[in-house]
Amino acid sequence: MLQFKIIPVTPFEENCTVVWCDETGDAAIIDPGGEAEVIQKTVADLGVNVKKILITHGHLDHVGAAQQLADHYKVDIIGSDINDQFLFESLPEQCMQFGFPYVKPFLPTKWLNEGDKIELGHLTFDVLHCPGHTPGHIVFISSADKTAFVGDVLFKNSIGRTDFPRGNYQDLMHSIKQKLLPLGDDITFIPGHGPMSTFGDERKNNPYLV
Repeated sequence: MLQFKIIPVTPFEENCTVVWCDETGDAAIIDPGGEAEVIQKTVADLGVNVKKILITHGHLDHVGAAQQLADHYKVDIIGSDINDQFLFESLPEQCMQFGFPYVKPFLPTKWLNEGDKIELGHLTFDVLHCPGHTPGHIVFISSADKTAFVGDVLFKNSIGRTDFPRGNYQDLMHSIKQKLLPLGDDITFIPGHGPMSTFGDERKNNPYLV
């Protein structure tokens, strides 16, 4: 069964999430935006074994600690879609823009495509390409546990911004309405920032969707 622990990091309070299989203890770190030492302490306290780092999109506050943690745990960085390559390559510029500590450019070990599956212990995550906030944004879905990790596509009572480079409002709304909401009202999602919600609650109450 899927277990997870949310760790808010960086001044943007980004929801880095440690997710693990409670049968095997195999774990992944989703969107480690910064504060690598805080994330490492949480992993140690949980007693899980990090096997991979998963990335929803290439914005600094979601990837800032990824390379440091990948080196520490000797694991691969997986995701996002290749259309976010320009964001990974521009990490130093993002750091200057937002006043973050310097992060050296890097590329994921593996890019992801819609339809890919991620195995973690006895867990399986389906990959959806959900562009709009960024062109290469992806979402991880655990259908068995009715849980989604949606990055900055959808929030409780809000949606992702589309005013960043290569953002697209029409693409974002298509991703939400045609890819996420049809998965079912009972899917709980962990957004990139802020509190959790369900697709059903957002379909009924999110002012951007009703």
